[in-house]
This record gives sequence, structure tokens and C-alpha cells, in this order.
Amino acid sequence: MNNQLMDNLLAIMAKLRDPQSGCPWDLKQSFASIVPHTLEEAYEVAETIETGNFAELKDELGDLLFQVVFYSQLAQEDNQFTFADVTNAICEKLTRRHPHIFADKVFTSDEQVHANWEKEKAKERQQKSVDGQASLLANVPLNLPALTRANKLQKRCATVGFEWPDVRGALLKVKEEIEEVEQELDRDTVDHDAVGEELGDLFFALVNVSRYLKHDPEKILRAANRKFERRFAEVESMTEEAGRTLQDSTLEQMDGLWDEVKVKERQNK
Repeated sequence: MNNQLMDNLLAIMAKLRDPQSGCPWDLKQSFASIVPHTLEEAYEVAETIETGNFAELKDELGDLLFQVVFYSQLAQEDNQFTFADVTNAICEKLTRRHPHIFADKVFTSDEQVHANWEKEKAKERQQKSVDGQASLLANVPLNLPALTRANKLQKRCATVGFEWPDVRGALLKVKEEIEEVEQELDRDTVDHDAVGEELGDLFFALVNVSRYLKHDPEKILRAANRKFERRFAEVESMTEEAGRTLQDSTLEQMDGLWDEVKVKERQNK
């Protein structure tokens, strides 16, 4: 990156936070208040990539970079660290985690590269722990989307062999969890909290199946959401063409149109 361009961005950030002439909104912000904006910008980057809207990706990546610069400015004002410290830290980490690129270590497969990566991350967790005995599941952020966090927890456990031998075992677990949901629903008095707990177990099991099949659960659920929106919009359009409203339609009518939309999609593939 052109150093002058980065310096310009840092200077703009400092100007926005200038106590005398800065922007009132920027001056009110704190680490905590920016977090929702950071998450939003990250999801907007993901959306532009998943929808193939690469014309917008440049701008969205710029917005995400600005979030990093904002945090760095706040930290510098608080005498904690600077943007240079942030870049130095990631450069050191990437160099250390890739000894086969930046040192004389030799790996002969992706599996060996991944194993070394996990080994280095385990060392980092241990160094960060108070007593030197960090849990395998330590430092998985609590505020991650639930599907993403479940995936990360399962990946961590897989590094020590705590996983099914193959995807069939994971699928059987899904079937078991479905049965347990049904058992709770079949009780004379349904326990709402118990049903919720079993549904949570079912979601967790489905994430495990996704992991085995090398699908990111958050990504494929976002794709399913978009597909549902697209299909339902078509149902709305077809209902209007038939001279009805959704409110006036029966479930059978809407479901019939839904099936028509699915057939059209298959024919157009």
C-alpha cells in the first residue's frame, strides 16, 4: 500500500477526533459504541462477495478498514497502542504461523500446514492464560453469531479427535436430536424451555454436519434466506397477478404457488 495514502487516512481520522474542530458524532464514540458498526460493515463485505457485487467491494472494504483505523485512533488517544502496533502485530503473527514460507520449515501437505497453524494458535492461547493451562475452547468470542461460534467450538474439539469418524455419525446425531424435540412436543404438558434446549441441540448438530461437509453454516443459511426471499417475492407477484392478496389467499394456494416457483427455478438451471 502507498504509505502516503495510509497516512492520509490516519490524518483524516485524527482530524475527525480533534477535540477542538472534530466531528461531534466521531468525538462521542467509544470502543463499545463502534462495535455494531464494525459488525455491520463486515457483513456488508460478506454480502457483496456472496452476491458477486464486486463493483461495490472496494467501497465496502474501505469502510471496514476505517473501522480498524477508528479503533487504533481511540487506543492511541488512550496511550494503549497505535495503528503501527496493529500492523506490526499481524505481520509478526503471520510470519510466525507460516514458517514454511518465512523460515526453513518444510511441510508436504495442507494437513501439515493446518496442524502447525493450530499448534501455534494453541501456544498463543496458553501464553494468554493466567495459569498457563488455557482451555482448548478459550478465547472463542462470545459475541460471534451463534452458528459461527458453534462451528469454531466444534473445529477446536476436532483438533484433539473429539468428533465423529465421518459425516454419517453427525447425521445420526441430527436424527437423534429431532427425535428428542418430538419427544418433548409429545408430552402431556409441553415444557417451553425444554423444547428450546432440544432445538438448540438440534441446531448445534446441524452445524456439525455442515462442518463435516466443509460448508460454513452462517454462509449457507444466509444463502437460504436469500433464496426464501426470492421465492416468496415471486409468490407475492403471482398472487397479485391472480387478482388476490396474500391475506385473502389460503395456505394451500400459497403453497401451490411456492411449488410452481421451485419448478420454474429447476427448469431455468
